Amino acid sequence: MKSFRLIPALVAAAMLVGCVPAAKEDTELAKDTQQEKAETTIIPKDQIDDTFYKTLTPYKESASRGLIVSNIYTKYDIKEVEKGLMRLSQNEFDTDNYFFQEGQYLAESTITKYLKRSSQDEAGLNPPTTESMPAEERATKAPIYLAHIVEQNYLTKTNDNKVKLGGISIALAMNSIYYYQKEKYGEYYEEPIDEAELVKQGKKMATEIVSRLRSRDELKDVPIVVGLYKQQARNKIIPGSYFSYGVAKAGQNDIGDWQGIDEEYVMFPTDDSKDVYREVSHNFKNFKQDVDKYFSNYTSVVGTGFYQNKKIQKLKIEIPIQFFGTTEVIGFTQYLMGVLIKQFDNINVEVSITSVNGPEALIVKEANDRDPFVHIYEW
Repeated sequence: MKSFRLIPALVAAAMLVGCVPAAKEDTELAKDTQQEKAETTIIPKDQIDDTFYKTLTPYKESASRGLIVSNIYTKYDIKEVEKGLMRLSQNEFDTDNYFFQEGQYLAESTITKYLKRSSQDEAGLNPPTTESMPAEERATKAPIYLAHIVEQNYLTKTNDNKVKLGGISIALAMNSIYYYQKEKYGEYYEEPIDEAELVKQGKKMATEIVSRLRSRDELKDVPIVVGLYKQQARNKIIPGSYFSYGVAKAGQNDIGDWQGIDEEYVMFPTDDSKDVYREVSHNFKNFKQDVDKYFSNYTSVVGTGFYQNKKIQKLKIEIPIQFFGTTEVIGFTQYLMGVLIKQFDNINVEVSITSVNGPEALIVKEANDRDPFVHIYEW
C-alpha cells in the first residue's frame, strides 16, 4: 500500500521586481486608468504538474472576492466555473510561460452593476423590465440570463526581470433556469431558459464586456478570453459546464470565432440509456454491487463522471461508511483497490472514503494503472 501525496507546492526560488497592477476601485471602466505599483513578488520554483499554473506570491485576492458565493447557486458550480475557466485559459496562455493571479480589474461594485438589469443601472447587462410587467411575462420574455462574472489574470515575465499582465480571462456564468415569485414572500416558480437565446445573450454580453475592458489604456493590447458557462439548477449536486468560448486577440475589440465546448458532468448510477454513458454506467453498477458484498448493511455509493467530447476523462466516487475502526478502513480500502482495477481499468478514477469523523482514505488510479496510489488518513 502506497501513500498518495501531492508534489511539495510553491517553493519560492526567484525574486522579481514586478509591475503588478493594483486593484481599481472605480466603477466606470471608461474613466481613469489603473496605476501600476512596483513591488517585489516571488515566482515559485516547483509546479504540481503542467495542468496547473504557478501562482505568484504574495498572493493577491480578487478585487471582487466573495461575490461569487451570493451569485452562484451551488458549491459545485462555484468550483467548476473557476476551475473550468483556468482550463479554458490554457488554450491561449500556456502554463510554462504564464503565471496565475486572481482578477484585479473588475471590482465588486463594477460586477454588481453589470449584473443588474439595464433598466436598473445603465451599466446593467441583463434585459430591462418595467414595474407593470407581470412576473410570468418577465420569466418568459426577460429572465435574468447573467448570474455572475469571474475574472482571472495571467502574467508573464519580461526581459528586464519584471512581470506584466499578459492576458485576461472572463467567465460569464449564465442561468439555465429563471426563478421568480408571483407575489412578495410567495412561492418560487421555475422557468427553463431557452438554450438558443441563452447562447445569443451570452455572446452579446461578452462582446460588450470586451469593449468596456478595451476602453482602459492598460487593457488595450492584451488578449481577452471569454468563456460562457451554464450553471445547474439549485437542487443539483453536479456542476454545470462551459458550452462556448472565444478570444479577443491583442488590440481587437471583437471576439473572433466562437468555439463550441463539449463538456458534461454525469452522476452515477444513472438510468440514462445513451451509448456514451453505457459502459461506465454498467461498470459502476458492478462496482457498487462489489461494495455491497463487503457490507452487511447498506452503503451509499455516488459517482461523478467528467466527459469531454463524449469521452470520460475522470470518475470521482464518494463512499460514506458507517464504521470507525482503523483496521476496518484499511481492510476496506485494500479491497477497493482490486475492485477498481477490475471495473475501471482504462479510466482515471478517484475514490474518497469518508465517515462522520471526516475523510478516512483516498485512492487514486490512473488509466491502465495496476498499482493505485492510496492514502489512509490519521495513520
